Amino acid sequence: MNIDRAIFAFAGVMILLSVTLAHFVSPYWLLLTAFVGLNMLQAAFTGFCPAALILSKLGLPFGAAFCEKNKP
Repeated sequence: MNIDRAIFAFAGVMILLSVTLAHFVSPYWLLLTAFVGLNMLQAAFTGFCPAALILSKLGLPFGAAFCEKNKP
């Protein structure tokens, strides 16, 4: 698994968790969904993703979206 796929998986889990918590606990958990969506949108334009930096430090190989040349 490379960083790109790990980011998609992490974002998907966070969105599903947020929707589940919003349904069973409080609708304020939908703010987490909004945060994840905004972070994905800014990463699409800037190429900067904090989660990608963390995963690269953990040793995951780079993919096409978060390649080494885009590292800050």
